[in-house]
Amino acid sequence: MAKVKTQYQCTECGGSTLKWQGQCPACGQWNTLQESVILPESQNRFDAWSQTSSKVQNLADITAEEVPRSSTGLSELDRVLGGGLVEGAVVLIGGDPGIGKSTLLLQANALMGANRACLYVSGEESAQQVALRAQRLSLNPAHIHLLAEIRLEAIVQHLRERQPKVAVIDSIQTLYSDQITSAPGSVSQVRECAAQLTRVAKQTGVTILLVGHVTKDGAIAGPRVLEHMVDAVLYFEGDTHSNYRMIRAIKNRFGAANELGVFAMTDKGLKGVANPSAIFLASYRDDVPGSCVLVTQEGSRPLLVEIQALVDDAHGFTPKRLTVGLEQNRLAMLLAVLNRHAGIACFDQDVFLNAVGGVKIMEPAADLAVILAMVSSHRNRPLPQKMIVFGEIGLSGEVRPVSRGQERLKEAEKLGFTHAIIPKANLPRQKSDFPQLTLHGVSSIQEAVEICRRD
Repeated sequence: MAKVKTQYQCTECGGSTLKWQGQCPACGQWNTLQESVILPESQNRFDAWSQTSSKVQNLADITAEEVPRSSTGLSELDRVLGGGLVEGAVVLIGGDPGIGKSTLLLQANALMGANRACLYVSGEESAQQVALRAQRLSLNPAHIHLLAEIRLEAIVQHLRERQPKVAVIDSIQTLYSDQITSAPGSVSQVRECAAQLTRVAKQTGVTILLVGHVTKDGAIAGPRVLEHMVDAVLYFEGDTHSNYRMIRAIKNRFGAANELGVFAMTDKGLKGVANPSAIFLASYRDDVPGSCVLVTQEGSRPLLVEIQALVDDAHGFTPKRLTVGLEQNRLAMLLAVLNRHAGIACFDQDVFLNAVGGVKIMEPAADLAVILAMVSSHRNRPLPQKMIVFGEIGLSGEVRPVSRGQERLKEAEKLGFTHAIIPKANLPRQKSDFPQLTLHGVSSIQEAVEICRRD
């Protein structure tokens, strides 16, 4: 019997080394090397598709055609995917436990199964558990074809025999291959199973949706190369204590990244929210100090989100800086700019920021709204009623323009807002385009603060 050889693979970058080390020599991360088995050359099987050689082509001779898409039956999921599913694509969906990943995909599977062949592969739940879930969601069981299996070779065989249009794998961390001796969920198992399923998808044209577990840091568990293999990476996020869930595209080869879809969790499953701005502002009060409405852009969708700030006297030697849904490092920069260029010092104040609704705001267009919310809380005076704000702040105190300013203003006007403080460069050429909005174009934070003080 041949001696089993092992190596150590990094869960972050996929790099390998023959000896264990505390630090990965490839990416420099600590404690990320895990032991795996080196397969003999005879076991590294590649099918005819992977061995077929390609020929060199001139790009001018290749006809670029629009990729046809098929709907999942859920409009918000279609939005995040860029219009729907693409034939032969592999989509990875990650999220916290209990957030609703299995519920979302089971609903989509039932809706798609009404007019095309679909297969739901469950590696975490038994057939009876899936049937009970479908019954609770009032789904038509005749549209769902279920396979309770975790062995990769058996799953691949069923995919080749049945030739479904869409297959859901729940989840990739539960699968194992007979060719690898390590346990399910290990680096080598996750990478090999994902690679084999990707080959099957490209060969047969079946669209595969993979469910991925996440670590305590919020990243998808397993090797980082997993996200590079697939065509799209979606993150399902939200507060488990809230009824609303958000699905965000981090990577999409067939559509725009950072697209956002919003769902409401009901007793009959997840329902798409067509107007999430109205939900995020459901409890908004414009007579409360420290509250400001931001118009943020998530992909192609403008969203109105309430930014809350609380500035209070520090009760310890070190003032606290806490953010929920916003970048904490950017808060420190904005406080320094506010002190230097507006004369408002908060070095002896505790500062707390919150983006209401559980949404995570990553773009710098939230800077001006954060500044004005902190000024309002510091002075204990509410901002003018029915006012929206957006704009990026530079280190010299200037207010920089942001992308898609016209779309942001249209969304604010549609929801009944009457005032807007925006970068001067984002002012429309004709103010008649927004008859219901009183626009204040500013080029520095001093001007923005003065406008709020004057009003």
